[in-house]
Amino acid sequence: MQEHTEKQTNGKRGLLRRFLPYYRKYWKTVLFDLLCASLTTVAELVLPMIVRMITGAAMTEAGIASLTPWFVIRIGLYYMAVRVVDALANYYMQSVGHIMGSKLETDMRTDLFHHLQQLSFSYYSSTKVGQIMSRITTDLFEVTEFCHHCPEEFLIAIVKIVVSFVLLIRMNVPLTLIMFSVLPFMGYFARRYSRKFRSTFKARNAQVGEINAQVEDSLLGIRVVKSFANEEIEEHKFNEGNQRFLQIKTLSYKYMAEFGTSTRIFEGLMYILVVVAGGLFIHNGTLAAPDFTAYLLFANILLNTVRRIVDYAEQFQRGMTGIERFFEIMDAPQEIQDLPGARELKDVRGEITFDDVAFHYADDSEVLHHLSMKVAPGQSVALVGPSGSGKTTLCNLIPRFYDVTEGRILLDGENIKSFTQKSLRQAIGMVQQDVYLFSGSVMDNILYGRPGASREEAVEAAKMAGAHDFISALPDGYDTYVGERGVRLSGGQKQRISIARLFLKNPPILILDEATSALDNESEHLVQASLEKLAKGRTVFTIAHRLTTIRDADVIWVLTEKGIEETGSHRELMKKGGIYASMYSMYTNDKEEDKV
Repeated sequence: MQEHTEKQTNGKRGLLRRFLPYYRKYWKTVLFDLLCASLTTVAELVLPMIVRMITGAAMTEAGIASLTPWFVIRIGLYYMAVRVVDALANYYMQSVGHIMGSKLETDMRTDLFHHLQQLSFSYYSSTKVGQIMSRITTDLFEVTEFCHHCPEEFLIAIVKIVVSFVLLIRMNVPLTLIMFSVLPFMGYFARRYSRKFRSTFKARNAQVGEINAQVEDSLLGIRVVKSFANEEIEEHKFNEGNQRFLQIKTLSYKYMAEFGTSTRIFEGLMYILVVVAGGLFIHNGTLAAPDFTAYLLFANILLNTVRRIVDYAEQFQRGMTGIERFFEIMDAPQEIQDLPGARELKDVRGEITFDDVAFHYADDSEVLHHLSMKVAPGQSVALVGPSGSGKTTLCNLIPRFYDVTEGRILLDGENIKSFTQKSLRQAIGMVQQDVYLFSGSVMDNILYGRPGASREEAVEAAKMAGAHDFISALPDGYDTYVGERGVRLSGGQKQRISIARLFLKNPPILILDEATSALDNESEHLVQASLEKLAKGRTVFTIAHRLTTIRDADVIWVLTEKGIEETGSHRELMKKGGIYASMYSMYTNDKEEDKV
């Protein structure tokens, strides 16, 4: 199945077949655009026939007599009418046709972003954001021109070649066959080089993604870069990627030059054949001089068509590369999906049961081993243990950021897979160590917890989170711009805004993933007080390395590579003198408390 998908994606025909449905919404525009392309082509083919007619008439006495001024003017007026139609048709192609291409690009970008929103954490764990940005912007820019020009250029080329052949074959069969014998060789070289173009354009677009990823990584970490005075290292890494991009573009231009040179050779060959063979046929009396003139004009039209195809070849391959890279993301599987018949989660009590749960990542590295535990509604559970023991992974299974490999997780007695992802995640609130604030105002970030809530509700949530006072002291209060990723706020301020966001969301289940570990003592105290207020009456999972912050938890799970090795309250586990007691002694020198 996977092999079939790859062939379908990578094959040119397969790509076009999958791409064509995007034209469905605009089929009327496409048809009229092609009609306009046909009209412009006919307008171009009319001139050689007019020249042939006038030239032929001028070569006989009877013909010269018919070339009255009014006759010539009338032909000129007819041709002027044809050119007016050509101008109007060209206007439609340049305006409405291009707009259609932009709309089609917009549809593709919408589908791509929607699909990206559905992909699981595992996809983003192995894919650079810079690469994704390149595909959703640069690659789809290339598709716009492709969408518009591809049908036009193919139709124009076909009409010109077919109509020219039909008209010329009626004048002189041998000369027509000689003239058109060059086209198959030009087609062969075009096909040969198209493969090279596509491979270089794909490599080029991939390298653009790498450059975007490197720039993003360096700029987002600019404070670390400057703190270590490693600007030269970042410049060196950027220059390596930039030079690689130059090498790829150099190769693509080399191919373009080779293709263009071979095409010019064949153009010259066609002219030579027409001139030499046409001259011989005139000498033998098998070709009239007006027909010879028409052949030269038609040869010019055909070669101009070939030049347009050559010029379009690069654009065509860029578009095909953009489409290919578009479908590479669209083919990324949605690992976490709603099951058929999944229903909305309502009236949550908060009882969570882990029933023989096991989990391993795609590389088969096992994290959790057949874990079975039960959490009562409103119970506070703290997870402690060494790094890599699976604490965060276990919590990420509850909102289905990952799906269990074996076993099941029950919420209020029902498998969490029986609920829609949206309703399940709306019932769960998360506070993490690395708080992400979106670019915008403080109010925008709080309202993200419950879109549609009123400003008054957001302010009340901030008060409950202990954030109202510092927000009010900001230059523009709740309308203060927080900067990219909240860079203009301190860690404690960002954390309290994220808690206000959760107060507004008001979920029955909370997951606190080392929410205070990166804060100073004063900020930790403020945030901890906000978290305690938030946790009241909710089922809470707390992951903490600072063990002094979870002493009041109802139950503590000690998670190691072997699974959950100890459970109990702080007092119970300290009395037991096991793993937890040993870990706790590392965080405190209070010997009296150690003996409790």
